[in-house]
Amino acid sequence: MRTLIYVPIIHSSADMGSLGKELKHKSVSGPGENKWQKHTDTVNSYWDAIEFYFQNIDICMKGIKIYQDGMFVDGEMAKKILDEGIKTGSKNSEIVSKLIDRGAILIKTENFIMVKDEYDGLQSIIKSKNKLLKLILLLKYKISKPFLLRRRDEFIAGRIAETLGQNETGILFIGAFHNIMKRLPKDITVIELKEIAKIRTYQKIIQSDSKNKTHQLEQLTQYIVKR
Repeated sequence: MRTLIYVPIIHSSADMGSLGKELKHKSVSGPGENKWQKHTDTVNSYWDAIEFYFQNIDICMKGIKIYQDGMFVDGEMAKKILDEGIKTGSKNSEIVSKLIDRGAILIKTENFIMVKDEYDGLQSIIKSKNKLLKLILLLKYKISKPFLLRRRDEFIAGRIAETLGQNETGILFIGAFHNIMKRLPKDITVIELKEIAKIRTYQKIIQSDSKNKTHQLEQLTQYIVKR
């Protein structure tokens, strides 16, 4: 039997780099400022809950395999990427680094070209100064995103299937909108650290301008930060 602990990621500004700064800039004016601050507090508390889980989990980390969203290298290069993430304040990077210190192994999870294709699409939107061009690039990205995401998901699932051996345990840190589970071999038992569906719903509400889902958002926030 193979086991995979599935950690759906809520990306922080530190994880998202320049894109995170762009989103923050758009959110911290007028009524959006309070919403962004509450979301930031929720994300920080979510990662505190994830860290608490791994600090108290009754399992030896030696030999546990870690699969990380966006990680297209392994070895020393991967360690450098984690260290850079920690410097910018990424709790995701910090938690993974601590697990490695306890004996876990970080596995090359993604394909560089696939990650770069999606990254380049986002960066072109951010860097564009022309409003019309920015809109065109955004529409182009939205059209191509399902294909880009599906391609990455298939590769990630393949990497897990190839590298996670019998009677081994893996930990997958992956964005909540990825769809990995249905692509995994049937003999891999998946443990959702937090329900993926609830994390997705929370993020959809945050990304929308809806003011009619305050109660649902409060309930989801309580679930997300619970240890």
